[in-house]
Amino acid sequence: MPVITVRTETGPVRSRPAGGRRAALPWATPLYVGAVQLGAYAAARLPARRRTDLLRAHSTNVANLRAGRWRTLVTSAAFVEHPLPLPYGAALLAALGTAEARWGTRRAAGVFAAGHIGASLLVYAGLRARGHGRTAHGPTDGSPPDTTAHALDVGASYGFNATVGALAATVPHRGIRAAATAGLLGLATAPVLHRERTFTDAGHLVALALGVAMGAGIRRGTGRA
Repeated sequence: MPVITVRTETGPVRSRPAGGRRAALPWATPLYVGAVQLGAYAAARLPARRRTDLLRAHSTNVANLRAGRWRTLVTSAAFVEHPLPLPYGAALLAALGTAEARWGTRRAAGVFAAGHIGASLLVYAGLRARGHGRTAHGPTDGSPPDTTAHALDVGASYGFNATVGALAATVPHRGIRAAATAGLLGLATAPVLHRERTFTDAGHLVALALGVAMGAGIRRGTGRA
């Protein structure tokens, strides 16, 4: 973040971030990531059946959302299938912590939540459209059963992708910003084009695109081109 140096006639040199806003020390990010990790370790100690039932109850899958269990749009971000690997946990801390320091806790949380919920709903809409005429128990029109209806779909990846996209879209330098957003969108598009793609691959791309759009809005809101 650019720093403006201010010298007073009677005092020492003081510095403040450009724009007059001091970067906040992230506190919500380590609490969130730590809670998710501790919860994952606790869930891992459960019997396999109970653990699966717990994760499925908080999944944003077709069965839950079709049944009106909309709370899963929020609770799914608090659970992961396995404890976070160190590289992924570090990347999650870095991305969410950077966003919180730059934009404040409320806006950073808003970007994460909007990306997570928005991508979950759009993926759900796509799965419902694709699965029209199919059920998890068998076809109603000769098509294969919908095996994704009760799939486990939990984790922070949608919110993480949205935050990374928003951070890329708020890079001050126009050339670096364009390269970063194009590169990220390209990386997220590649798995979707793969023959063995999953619905979560599409969700990651959607979340990233939502984040880029939100980042563009943040950039315009701060008056930066």
